[in-house]
Amino acid sequence: MLTSAPGPATPRPPRPGTTPAQGHPRSSVRARLRAVPSAVPSAVLSAVTSAVTRVRPFGPGLAVAAVAVVLSALVNRYVPALSTAVVAVAAGAALANAAGVGERLRPGLAFVSRRVLRVAIALLGLQIAVPHVLALGWQTLAVVAVATGLTFALTPPIGRRLGLSPGTSLLIATGVSICGAAAIAAMRESTDLPDDEEAAGGALGVVVLYGTAAIALMPLLASLMGLTPAQLGVWTGAAVHEVAQVAAIGATSGTLAAAVTVKLGRVVLLAPIVALTSYRRRAAGSARPAARRGVAQRRDTAERGDEAGRGDAAGRKAGRRPPIVPLFVGAFLAMVAVRSTGLVPEAVTEAVPGVTNVLMAAALFGLGTGIDVRKLLRGGRAALLGGIATAIIAATSLAGVLLLV
Repeated sequence: MLTSAPGPATPRPPRPGTTPAQGHPRSSVRARLRAVPSAVPSAVLSAVTSAVTRVRPFGPGLAVAAVAVVLSALVNRYVPALSTAVVAVAAGAALANAAGVGERLRPGLAFVSRRVLRVAIALLGLQIAVPHVLALGWQTLAVVAVATGLTFALTPPIGRRLGLSPGTSLLIATGVSICGAAAIAAMRESTDLPDDEEAAGGALGVVVLYGTAAIALMPLLASLMGLTPAQLGVWTGAAVHEVAQVAAIGATSGTLAAAVTVKLGRVVLLAPIVALTSYRRRAAGSARPAARRGVAQRRDTAERGDEAGRGDAAGRKAGRRPPIVPLFVGAFLAMVAVRSTGLVPEAVTEAVPGVTNVLMAAALFGLGTGIDVRKLLRGGRAALLGGIATAIIAATSLAGVLLLV
């Protein structure tokens, strides 16, 4: 019996709704599912690689700042008179002047001295409850307002008479009259200062110098003048630069709560003074470029008509200024409002000062790397202005304490 050879297999006809290329309707689904495991890790890996690439430049500076914060906290633990903020500023200045700040450190240090500082200033608002400040009484509030306002108003013109730049004079006035390094940084971020780095370095050096000296001198002077503990607490809070310096004096003299509350009353003035100064500088700055552009346009039209348009564009670019109330200052006010409601849990209010101190120390270390000690010592005019401003606020607040408290 003859059998025929088997021929080629007859292909199965495709099912309705599919094409021959697709074959089984589930085949494309299976193919996609098989591709998912390899696609997902690839996307995640790409995202992680991109994030690492963006963050990597900040790593060395952030690591150095973290080490500086730990060392500052250790020094403060064994020498309470030296606050973490003061030690961090000194450490930054020591690094910059002894070994120098390499290019690898600059991105991270710039990040902590600006972004981290803004967060620390905003969190500072959570330490201030308006009802507690108002409970000080009108006498104490009057002492704080007059001493702060008079010092802030008188220091810049005195600085001009001494030959200092407007930026240096403004930042020294801000740091001495309000709350030290945090106020200096807030004003620096809110105003368009031409000598930004040099002015901030000089002002920070002044705050560290005279604020640290006040820790030893104020209790001694108070005992010589026979001030009561209540008077010493008000005088300390109204005259000393840094919150940590006030706390150090209050802890050693038994006036911690009163002194820190008065000091926080001064800190409340940070937002309105920064906003008012920014508005005034913005208004004054917008008038001068407009006048200069008008003169330039008339001159250039007579000489080279095409230059007028380019000069006007450059003037508009140079006229860009920071907002009147920066976002972090608005956040500071929002935190004050939140704390004043009494709804913030006690655990949060107890933890916030520690977190704020750590962030502020990191930021001040970054700012401290901008201090040129040799230039500060050679140009003693900044130190002189800081001494005059410190004397003004100390004498004004002492007079108010003797008269009203």
